[in-house]
Amino acid sequence: MFKKLQINQLFVIASLFFGIKTYVIYRFLFNINLENMMQETILFINPFVSAFFMFALSIWFKKKNQVKYIKVIAILGSVILYLNLMFYRNFGDFLTIPILFQGSNAKDLGSSVLNLIEWYDVLLFLDLAAIFYLAKPNVSFTQVTATMRPKRKKFVLSLSVVFLLGNYVLAEIERPQLLQRGFDREYLVKNIGLFNFHLYDIVQQSRSKAQRVLADGNELSEIITYIDEEATDTSETDTFGIAKDKNVIFVWLESLQTFVINNELHGEEVTPFLNDLIDDSYYFENFYHQTEQGKTSDSEFITETSLYPLPSGAVYFTHSENTYQSLPDLLGEAGYNSSVFHANNSSFWNRNVMYDNLGIDHFYDVEAYNVTDANQVGWGLKDKDFFKQSMKYLTSLEEPYYTRMITLTNHHPFTLDEEDATLAPYDSNSKTLNHYFQTVRYLDESLELFFEELKASGEYEDSVIVLMGDHYGISDFHDRSTARYLEKEEITPYDHIQLQRVPMYIHIPGEEGQVISDIAGQIDIKPTLLHLLGIDGSNEIGFGTNLFGENRKEFITLRDGSFIGDDVIYTKDSFYDRSTGEVVETTDALLELKERAQQELTYSDQLIYGDLLRFHDLNK
Repeated sequence: MFKKLQINQLFVIASLFFGIKTYVIYRFLFNINLENMMQETILFINPFVSAFFMFALSIWFKKKNQVKYIKVIAILGSVILYLNLMFYRNFGDFLTIPILFQGSNAKDLGSSVLNLIEWYDVLLFLDLAAIFYLAKPNVSFTQVTATMRPKRKKFVLSLSVVFLLGNYVLAEIERPQLLQRGFDREYLVKNIGLFNFHLYDIVQQSRSKAQRVLADGNELSEIITYIDEEATDTSETDTFGIAKDKNVIFVWLESLQTFVINNELHGEEVTPFLNDLIDDSYYFENFYHQTEQGKTSDSEFITETSLYPLPSGAVYFTHSENTYQSLPDLLGEAGYNSSVFHANNSSFWNRNVMYDNLGIDHFYDVEAYNVTDANQVGWGLKDKDFFKQSMKYLTSLEEPYYTRMITLTNHHPFTLDEEDATLAPYDSNSKTLNHYFQTVRYLDESLELFFEELKASGEYEDSVIVLMGDHYGISDFHDRSTARYLEKEEITPYDHIQLQRVPMYIHIPGEEGQVISDIAGQIDIKPTLLHLLGIDGSNEIGFGTNLFGENRKEFITLRDGSFIGDDVIYTKDSFYDRSTGEVVETTDALLELKERAQQELTYSDQLIYGDLLRFHDLNK
């Protein structure tokens, strides 16, 4: 027992308690991939290094504020950790500054948040109780005094800085140029820690804000040259104009991943309608989503602009006032009316602002629908009711039209009323995966009813119907249960990339179906639709390529820097054979392909951060 607890003793104890908690969260609650003993060591060290630095700063405050500072840091640090944990459980990712500023979305997250809380989470705040007890002034053996001499204060500060630098040196040894190659947030967190990652993120966001101010358009010519030579496919094929003047009905399949297509649960097809639809559609079986933290809004941005999303946050929020060459604008010039149907608040993902900028003529948001207690679940209006209620608007649109319909029911936490569930849940340790199959089946049934309504209304024959999964639904937080369903021992980095495949259908009534095995991504949608509609898009600035062309790019880039080539997959610093999943030897040709893939991300970031398309007319 202490007769008197010195301030240096209190901050050391607080550092130990907080460091232990942080390590437990890193090691056991985040699904961080550790590949060797060095990574294990760094992950163990950095929570204590960060905690020591944060709490050691208390000795520089006035005596009356030292304990108060330790309490505030303990509370603030715990809140940051827990918010990241909640976000990670949902998205398998870490919070960033732009995401924090998207607080207007929070009111729609209620059911998801409650589903993410675990009973044992209360244990994560035991260190707070201990720190507050030790700092309690009314207990005689916990009286805190501030008697540290200036020289010792400088020594403690220097020691904490040395610890931080030591951590960074180890991280650089493990992954050279860590901060320069900051595509992967998981690498940053496991090497420098969550709190240092947040500081890094603040610096990066500040730099990105400055880029627009300093941009003058000189970078644009280099980017246009790259697009003309490497990305654009100007070859003419038999499919050019086969859907000329037809309506386009583009359905966003919320959180739908390819692994459920043509797959079964309890001996039943998970998606019987979508399985059958393959036979008379262009179906892309190796089609990848390319979203990042913006999720559905990212998928919208990619398909409408053929640009990549940002590495952090959502373009819909951070750069909604930029100049873009959007698909709705181009179709508008060809006589199309554009609209979006989505039974959610117009402000969610800042859509009410971004849609105007993209040239979308009308947004049928939640105010256009009759939403009751009986017809809503999870995030809002059930998909069957959504499609049914949308028909009166769809049939009244002036033709030709381009419309996007965004579904909701197959959204985390994948809740469904008992009377709507026609498939028994999966049985695993993941509640999320267990119920995912049920909401996927419900979405499948909703689409079947929608096709019947389109045929009955007369809209079907003169329309191109595009169906696309917007992003993953099951994050790597659920890898163990996913591996069990897929009958794998584990989900490897190669498997993780393959799980980023989402369904992509282009259904043109009267056209024969075809399964296309070539690699494809969301960034290819804009040039592909323009091609099918017979509209020349060769002069547009974007990184997609026509999926029916003959001179397509040989890779698809994901936002984290991973890419899929014709023969290889690159992720987590390794190349894998795309067919077998085996690690392959790194060659100069593969390194060159990797450089090209990451160069595209850099060029796209320059276009967005610098708002370079505002200079495009001046450079023509």
